[in-house]
Amino acid sequence: MAANMVNRVVMPGDILGSIQDIQHQSENKNTKPRLGPGLRQEKDIVIAFKSGVLRHRSPATFWIDTNQKRYIPVKEERVIGVVLNKAGDNFKVDIGTSISASLSSLAFEGATKKNRPNLQIGDIVYARLAVANKDMEPELDCTDGSGHSTGLGPLNGGFMFTCSLGLSRKLLSKDFTLLPLIGKYFPFECTVGSNGRVWINAKTLAHVIAISNAITNAEYMTDKQIHTMVRQLVEGIM
Repeated sequence: MAANMVNRVVMPGDILGSIQDIQHQSENKNTKPRLGPGLRQEKDIVIAFKSGVLRHRSPATFWIDTNQKRYIPVKEERVIGVVLNKAGDNFKVDIGTSISASLSSLAFEGATKKNRPNLQIGDIVYARLAVANKDMEPELDCTDGSGHSTGLGPLNGGFMFTCSLGLSRKLLSKDFTLLPLIGKYFPFECTVGSNGRVWINAKTLAHVIAISNAITNAEYMTDKQIHTMVRQLVEGIM
C-alpha cells in the first residue's frame, strides 16, 4: 500500500493500493488522500505513471519525486511566472511549461475593474495554479482561493534564477536546512516556485549573488557539507 511504500522507488504501472486502504493508513483517517505528480486514480486504485521515489506529506498527500526537466502543471501548486503579454483582461505568463498560462487581471486580492495591478511585460509574479489540466490552458490565481493573497502576487526587484525541479522541491521542504541557515547570517527574502524557479532579494547585490550560488551548489550536498559551505560563504563576505 502507498503508506508502506513511502521513500521507496516505484515504476510506471506499479499499483500502490486502493484509496480506502491508503486513507486507512494515513495519519488522519478522515482526510481524503490527495494525489500529486506521478500518481493517478483509476476507479478505486492508485497507480504510478512515472518512475521515482514515492513521497508523503501530512496528513495525506502523496506524490512521486522525480527530477524531470520540464515542469508539468499541478493544480494548487505555487509557481513563479514571467509576464509575456496582455490580451484583453488577461495576462499571458510563462511558467516553464510547453504553453503559457493565463492570469486574469482580477485574480488579485482586492482587484476590481477600476483598481487592478498594472503588470508590464517582463514582470515576475508568484501565483497559484487554479486550473491544471492536460487538455486546457493553465490558469493562475494570485489569491489563496478565499480572496487573500497570502504572499502571492507581483515580486518586485530582486533576482530570479532557474534550478532543477528536484532542488525546488528540496527548498520547499521543511527538512532542508539551507535557507534557515543562511537566514541566521543574512537578512533576505526568498520565494520558491514548484516549477523550478527561485526569486531572491537581499540588502546588497553581493548577498543576492552569494545566496543564489549557495542554493545552486547545495542540490546534492549533505547537511554537513551545507554547513561547511555556508560558513565559508559568511567568512568570504564578512
